[in-house]
Amino acid sequence: MDAAGLEVVVDPTFTLQALAWVLAGATLGSISGLIPGLHANNFALLLAGIAPSVPGPPLFVGLAMLAAGVVHTFLNAVPAMALGVPDAEMAVTALPGHRMVLDGRGYEAIRLSALGSILAVLVAVPLAVPVTWAVTAVYPTVRSNLSIVLAVVALGLVLSEYSWRARFGAALSFSLAAALGFLTLDLSPDAPLEAGGMLAPLFAGLFGAPVLIDAIRGGGIPPQGDETVRMSRVLLCLTALAGALAGAVVGYIPGISAAIAAVAVLVVIPRGSTDRGYIVATSGVDTANTIFALFALVAIGQPRTGVMVAFENANAPLSLPVLVGGVVLAGLIGFVLVIVLGDYYLEAVGRTAYWKISAAVLTLLFVLSYLFTGVAGIVVFAVAAAIGMVPIRLRARRVNLMGVLIGPLMLGA
Repeated sequence: MDAAGLEVVVDPTFTLQALAWVLAGATLGSISGLIPGLHANNFALLLAGIAPSVPGPPLFVGLAMLAAGVVHTFLNAVPAMALGVPDAEMAVTALPGHRMVLDGRGYEAIRLSALGSILAVLVAVPLAVPVTWAVTAVYPTVRSNLSIVLAVVALGLVLSEYSWRARFGAALSFSLAAALGFLTLDLSPDAPLEAGGMLAPLFAGLFGAPVLIDAIRGGGIPPQGDETVRMSRVLLCLTALAGALAGAVVGYIPGISAAIAAVAVLVVIPRGSTDRGYIVATSGVDTANTIFALFALVAIGQPRTGVMVAFENANAPLSLPVLVGGVVLAGLIGFVLVIVLGDYYLEAVGRTAYWKISAAVLTLLFVLSYLFTGVAGIVVFAVAAAIGMVPIRLRARRVNLMGVLIGPLMLGA
């Protein structure tokens, strides 16, 4: 490369502009991540809709999109932990983050999520090229046998439950969710916002509403203890590494979510560390998937996530050195924000009557369902909420509700 080329790379004006766009994207990702019920795909499709009209060089617009997507994966863990915390009697069926909040370890849970995400960034960047090469090499085989792969995943989820009652609940939850997905995923109702189809009411109903309904009768967030991370550094790093590698798989195999990948990661985690390990692994998968998706776009020319669809809509050039630098910076910003804002978020929620919060968030999910999918979305939201109660009542993992995507894919819908 000649001297002029090097000068462009280190040009102060270029650097300051890139930094400003990363900060703008990080701000947008922070806002979206802290809004309960705003699924990552809906957020990404909103970005895709506005990308062509954003004034600015396509490279910088794309950089902002990536930064927003990365920071979103950091911050979206906060409302997931702080909102929908059930009564202590329901802790056995709560999500790991909720259980830690009920135990007064919410600050630690936030830090575990932040560490899982930032370690995934640091791991995914250097491993992106070899991992992407390996995954793309086997992907044609996986794709041609996708139904078998997904059937094995579904069976593994059911059999991984710890009791026959839970296995029955898992199988029933998967079947009901799969039927709902088969009937609704292809619907395209008129709605005020063209941003995401049926994913918003489906995910809000299956995963958000049931816990919030139970939380209305709960005691809210108890006083939280210190933020010390009670997980060994070695185990933390290994879990984050496994989560980051699983993030590549999530990006290539349709229907496999961060939660499913985290369950697979837990196979190698000691039983006593499952809640903490699940938080680290899920956060790592979610964030790493955003990074691997960028390299997948370079390798196979196809956007594998909603954020990358937005990136393509911005007609952004694939300048990897600039984009990877922006992703790492966005990860560092997200790491700081999730700790600072997460603590305040927990404190603010803890000072408010919890039934009011649960009712307000349920109303928000209802409104988002209408905005994204109209009247049909409200009906789907209500049905999904009823199905979402099944694993809670039968004490099975709620991840089995991912049958809403896996089932239709298995049947070729």
